[in-house]
Amino acid sequence: KETPSPSLGKDRADTVIIGGGCVGVSLAYHLAKAGLKDVVLLEKSELTAGSTWHAAGLTTYFHPGINLKKIHSYSIKLYEKLEEETGQAVGFHQPGSIRIASTPTRVDEFKYQMTRAGWHPTEQYLITPEKVQELFPLLNMDTVLAGLYNPGDGHIDPYSLTMALAAGARKYGAQLNYPVQVTNLKSRSDGTWEVETPLGIIRAKRIVNTAGFWARDIGKMIGLQHPLIPVHHQYVVTSTIPEVKALKKELPVIRDLEGSYYLRQERDGLLFGPYESEEKMKLQDSWVTNGVPPGFGKELFESDLDRIMEHIEAAMEMVPVLKKADIVNTIAGPITYSPDILPMVGPHQGVRNYWVAVGFGYGIIHAGGVGKYLSDWILEGEPPFDLIELDPNRYGKWTTTEYTAAKARESYGFNNIVGYPKEERFAGRPTERTSGLYDLLKSKCSMGFHAGWEQPHWFYKPGDETGYKPSFRRTNWFDPVGREYKQVMEKVGVIDLSPFGKFKVKGTDSVKLLDHLFANVVPKVGSTNISHMLTPRGKVYAELTVSQLYPGEFMLITGSGSELHDLRWIEEEVTRGGYKVEIENMTDEMGVLGVAGPYARQILQKLTSEDLSDGSFKFLQSRHLKLSDIAVTAIRISYTGELGWELYHRKEDSAALYSAIMEAGQKEGIDNFGTYALNALRLEKGFRAWGAEMNCDTNPLEAGLDYFVKLNKPADFIGKQALKQIKEKGLKRRLVYLTLETDNVDPEGNESVWHNGKVIGNTTSGTFSYGAQKSLAFAYVPTELSKVGQKLEVELLGKNYPATIIQEPLVLTEPTRVRLQRKGESPKI
Repeated sequence: KETPSPSLGKDRADTVIIGGGCVGVSLAYHLAKAGLKDVVLLEKSELTAGSTWHAAGLTTYFHPGINLKKIHSYSIKLYEKLEEETGQAVGFHQPGSIRIASTPTRVDEFKYQMTRAGWHPTEQYLITPEKVQELFPLLNMDTVLAGLYNPGDGHIDPYSLTMALAAGARKYGAQLNYPVQVTNLKSRSDGTWEVETPLGIIRAKRIVNTAGFWARDIGKMIGLQHPLIPVHHQYVVTSTIPEVKALKKELPVIRDLEGSYYLRQERDGLLFGPYESEEKMKLQDSWVTNGVPPGFGKELFESDLDRIMEHIEAAMEMVPVLKKADIVNTIAGPITYSPDILPMVGPHQGVRNYWVAVGFGYGIIHAGGVGKYLSDWILEGEPPFDLIELDPNRYGKWTTTEYTAAKARESYGFNNIVGYPKEERFAGRPTERTSGLYDLLKSKCSMGFHAGWEQPHWFYKPGDETGYKPSFRRTNWFDPVGREYKQVMEKVGVIDLSPFGKFKVKGTDSVKLLDHLFANVVPKVGSTNISHMLTPRGKVYAELTVSQLYPGEFMLITGSGSELHDLRWIEEEVTRGGYKVEIENMTDEMGVLGVAGPYARQILQKLTSEDLSDGSFKFLQSRHLKLSDIAVTAIRISYTGELGWELYHRKEDSAALYSAIMEAGQKEGIDNFGTYALNALRLEKGFRAWGAEMNCDTNPLEAGLDYFVKLNKPADFIGKQALKQIKEKGLKRRLVYLTLETDNVDPEGNESVWHNGKVIGNTTSGTFSYGAQKSLAFAYVPTELSKVGQKLEVELLGKNYPATIIQEPLVLTEPTRVRLQRKGESPKI
């Protein structure tokens, strides 16, 4: 047992960590172990108070997220050797775990997950019912169709784990002080912080909020509303069960997904924890409105077995020995949920040197890996790999308390739901982030959710099967998307692109700033280009469209999911370099319409006196003009690769602009298209997407972005030196372009690529090509297997399909076709 040390010990620190649960203590351990001096952790009551001490302590290698597997894997490997390193027992059991499939759809999901596991080093197997029974002889096998087995999984004692991490943190020089409550936070003009406590003030270079369900209270001190809410999670422990006691070895952990509970051995009994439906589960809403009650530390809530009765019955059906067992203990404690159940990890936009690691629904398995990930990021200045799904900046001002509560209910209730590709969840929607076209379009299409926005995925026509019908195979949107594809290729289509992140940058140093931020040259006035921000190690941090509208005034456009992720990076660079610029985030005020297809020019020309001919308004030019008397900034660019413009305008003008364009295009057969068709069009043109073909895991050379990277420009842009070294050493892998011979299933991205019976790479994104009538994908493969004509295989739903590397693109872009026609060549469409 630890003895508390209620003192500050020092008045200055490099990093102050607020909160002494397993995540905060893990970060202190990793920072100190990496050699950072002056790491101070402050805990208001005692270590493990809050959610850590009462956790069920499950550890698993499994995660549907590609890079979150790395977090899980690191945690388990760390926990295996922690006792030896610190001399503290951690109570780590590794009997393995089995996820149970008892429906055919669930078997499909396991196959879908297996193809995503193939290119990862962690062990995972799809096993037969016979093997499931052999591993867990107490199961009723009536409904078991298959199991997903992770041999290294298990459970750990959360209290012992945290104490071992604390012992390690102290051994390497970190100070863990408690009980010391943080009462206020003050940011200073130089970016440092004053952390106020009843025992005095500590000056810190940076602070990290790891305060669990107190994280909201800490955020409020600096005017941030972290979207977090405590959920009541219950689990039940039984007395000794003779059949369990008689076993020779410990049972693996079971996750019965249809019954929605986990179950594991606890001494000679069993422990099981259910996830109730969103109607039955309970939130601790009052903590959100009134704050956590003072003094709450190692308390629990009243248990409520009625609420989990159907899950208890399902467990007794699946594990019949439970019927005779006595319940000796019911734990009901708070777990913090974010809206999408994933934690928020990293630096926060809009506040200097304020980091978070909050919102952990599964803190025990994440603690080790997140401690290491954050420690590396803090010390190296960039993340060790890409985890944008955990970016705290994925939420914005649109994330209200009502939204957070609705989503936390849904996420908790859907804990064991089937995870489909292109998954949509509908609670809490729409938010205030609707475009000016939402009311016009919402009944005509299937909407997708993008960073708070509603955006059309595909449009309905009479005779279509409408609504959201998720599937692992081609489903109700397959033919309508083909129709929209044809619309853009043969006539003209209109798409709502309002969710784009949009920033204005101007000021005396704007050109200098952008020249330093981007690997491409700065576009001239009236021009636009595609530019990439790289990390110091030469990874692709972001891809933006950059237009110089007036001398020294720029418009920067990024994808909806990376709005604040990119803005934070730019703002930090401005501060670091002392650039004299103003940056304005225009995302919510500005609407965007894309118009694309052979008749795009003809239709827009009807609405303006401005000359839109190819000679006058060239590809990648931008200018201000009026369409039907509405002011727009028009950029001749389209992610479809066809003749097209993006039209930026005031959000309140969206409906009028859209109606004018639709009206003008009646004769040409104008119609809507959505983001699914856009994806098929961009893949056929060989356009890369940030977050798929490139991110913080890839460098621009292996991603085939050489054209956009100007290593010979005079400015020393971020990542330039690293890229030169990468180029000198040569690439180990390359992005290739594949066609696949499939049946009723298409690649999505992140599937295993095979050659000669071995997994050699992974896809990054894929689609059905309506032009070539076959599947199409991008994939990373070793350089020696990257030649055109190379035969490979791609695994989809448990089957390997033949694939061939082809010359990209499948379809030439419209500007390229025009150029070739001028030379008298006949371009391929």
